[in-house]
Amino acid sequence: MSNSLEQFVAEHSHLTRRFFLGLGAAGAAALAEVTASRAAEPRDPGLQQAIDKLESWLTEPAQFRDVSRGKPIPHSLPDDKKSEVGMTRDTWKLEVISDPEQPAKIRTPFTKEAGTALDFAGLMRLAEQHAVRFPKVMTCLNIGCPLGMGIWEGVPLREVLWKTQPRENLRRVFYYGYHNDVPDQRFQSSLSVDRVLEDPVGLPPVILCYKLNGEWLSPERGGPVRMVVPEGYGFKSIKWLTTVVLTNLYHANDTYANGNNDVDSTLKTFASTLNAPTRVKAGEPFAVTGYAQVGTAGLSKVQVWLRSEATDWPAEDKYFATAPWIDAEVLPPPAQWGGGLQDEAILKSTRGFDSEGRPLEWPMRLAKIHWATLLSGVPAGKYALHCRTVDANGQAQPMPRPFQKSGHAAIEEIGVVVE
Repeated sequence: MSNSLEQFVAEHSHLTRRFFLGLGAAGAAALAEVTASRAAEPRDPGLQQAIDKLESWLTEPAQFRDVSRGKPIPHSLPDDKKSEVGMTRDTWKLEVISDPEQPAKIRTPFTKEAGTALDFAGLMRLAEQHAVRFPKVMTCLNIGCPLGMGIWEGVPLREVLWKTQPRENLRRVFYYGYHNDVPDQRFQSSLSVDRVLEDPVGLPPVILCYKLNGEWLSPERGGPVRMVVPEGYGFKSIKWLTTVVLTNLYHANDTYANGNNDVDSTLKTFASTLNAPTRVKAGEPFAVTGYAQVGTAGLSKVQVWLRSEATDWPAEDKYFATAPWIDAEVLPPPAQWGGGLQDEAILKSTRGFDSEGRPLEWPMRLAKIHWATLLSGVPAGKYALHCRTVDANGQAQPMPRPFQKSGHAAIEEIGVVVE
């Protein structure tokens, strides 16, 4: 496993609810029959003990993984420098301007020079009427494991955009944050104006975010204000936001475009393993647990397959579409949400939850879930453990977007030796 995944496993090595799978004789079909109804089975004591240690669904803000850019990384600046450059709530200001090279016509740009830039107090006045909060897993396009799962709160970007009174020639919006006043370090992303002004069905708005799990954003998390794009990978959710540019440019101009990435990709649905032994005794049951990122295509199931290395697999079936996959259990909503929320309660008016804090759908899109299985009856030999998702459209991982440049998709492989 990669170092990032090993770290993730170390921090999340908690077993989840049980689901029994039976393994038949070694051969082309490594998995055979499913045991009798799991609902009627008593819970295995080892699994029960692990369930009691189940990780929280939400990540505490301080526990998010950090992939920030910059030399030095902006959140590492001394406090007086943060204050000087607008990285505190008292000094933050946002400029909203027309692109000088591909201008959009706007009546009232927000600029520091004219004294019209939006300050934090002004953002909070907008929040009194327009604040929204929603759950989202934050994931890097090129890293398999998530950076953290949180409830993000902010003001829809469109509420600020409309205050500049745009008139015409507005096709895209691009934006960037503070990066040490060094032009070569500037990191920016962009969106179509369509996405800023109107939300696709079922998606929250793009927001100017100032809170995570009910707490003010820390500099480490991009505070005082960052962009958050619900369906986007992390590179779309720019930290330490300072500037929004309204442009007549017809194409994306994200920094990530220069890195040979698909800058319009949305979150994919995929599964990965959190806890799986690499060496077990023949016939001894062993638990496997993992998580799935629920992308824009939703999630219908998670599946596992224990492939004997003695079996030759047809080269033309590189995604194992014809393998004897067996369903694992997708775990239900947790009893406690975690993340540092007061009383472990979902914040009122959080998108995707009812008035009692219960999810309106599960698995929840743009979030993570956990899955579990217990494998038993495995004969001696060397195996490769695989897991995959099947999305709500019936597409099995890594389809329909198998390419790394549009996000993590590869089917994981973990070696297991049964002695």
